[in-house]
Amino acid sequence: MSKTSFQKLSSTLMILLVFLSHLLTTHGSSKSQLDFSRKLPKKAIRLKRSKTISHLHFYFHDILSGKNPTAVKIVEANMTKNSATKFGSMVMMDDPLTIGPKLSSKLVGRAQGIYAQASLNDIAYLMVLNFAFVDEGDYNGSTLSVLGRNKVLSSVREMPIVGGTGVFRFARGYALAKAHAYDPKTGNAVVEYSVFVVH
Repeated sequence: MSKTSFQKLSSTLMILLVFLSHLLTTHGSSKSQLDFSRKLPKKAIRLKRSKTISHLHFYFHDILSGKNPTAVKIVEANMTKNSATKFGSMVMMDDPLTIGPKLSSKLVGRAQGIYAQASLNDIAYLMVLNFAFVDEGDYNGSTLSVLGRNKVLSSVREMPIVGGTGVFRFARGYALAKAHAYDPKTGNAVVEYSVFVVH
């Protein structure tokens, strides 16, 4: 093979390699843009191995009466008037969470969300809420999310913790709720919560 032929072949191969490299790069980037999901390295999202189990204990104050209610009925279905369980009714809440059972005790957060009567036959709420923590050291600004069934007349109700933010990112666990006080005239309630969460 002559030197000229070799140079032409080398030039052709170089152009071909550049073209293939460009094609692979373009194909790779368009594929990643079209993919539904991709795996990320743990470092990219600062994920550490789950190693902390926290136990939180507080009181939830659901206040439906007075000048400053923290829970307000937002839906009352037509059939609710004829329903013993008030099926279909829905309440929006921003309830204080305190260290002790008295409303005047130290505030540690707010329970913000919705509870709805989701059972025709018994009093069982669908709970969709966040425990938003304030002024409690490392937990300040962090939240835990609850999504579950609350069978109100049971002595202890268990609901799942399905996630969280801040120090509770990727959290999982459960919350145990127990009635502490209830006023049937006003509907006001104080509920003791014991929450166990891995994060």
